[in-house]
Amino acid sequence: MQRIATVTRQTQETHVQVTWNLDGQGKCQADTGIPFLDHMLHQLAAHGLFDLTVQAQGDLHIDDHHTNEDVGITLGQALAQALGDKKGIHRFGHFLAPLDEALIQVALDCSGRPHLSYGLHIPTQRVGAYDTQLVREFFVALVNHSAITLHIRQLAGINSHHIIEATFKAFARALRQAVDYDPRRMGQIPSSKGSLCG
Repeated sequence: MQRIATVTRQTQETHVQVTWNLDGQGKCQADTGIPFLDHMLHQLAAHGLFDLTVQAQGDLHIDDHHTNEDVGITLGQALAQALGDKKGIHRFGHFLAPLDEALIQVALDCSGRPHLSYGLHIPTQRVGAYDTQLVREFFVALVNHSAITLHIRQLAGINSHHIIEATFKAFARALRQAVDYDPRRMGQIPSSKGSLCG
């Protein structure tokens, strides 16, 4: 069964369309109008082996906040739809990603319960034109709309770009681990409750 979802979000501030194939090859087409966010989405696809298409138009003349957040929301909705009933998946994922001096740990659970524990300490306000406060906003939006539990820990790092990029790489690998099928659990919900709906 193909695990692909396409979601469109239209507001007075943004128009976002996302297609997410969980069983892809790492291909990404991202055009959000925010170059650094596009770069991070490429990391998500490449290291998760997801195929992602993300198109967004937003009120970037104001700032990047609405577009960044709505991309996170739409990705979260697409992830939830693509996962479906979650039968047969591993459910949990964990990865420790180094990038030069930065070391980021991500653990997640496709639990049906949204929770973000965010432990990044990004030393600069901007990477290029990108406001580094928006990293947390992106993950808040994605977590709330995919209903996953996500813990992000920074174990080392002084370069803002490295810290953020290692975070997206660790998230991608942990998510890939969680959504991959467990051959010993095919057709079964990975929960003693028999449900992963919250």
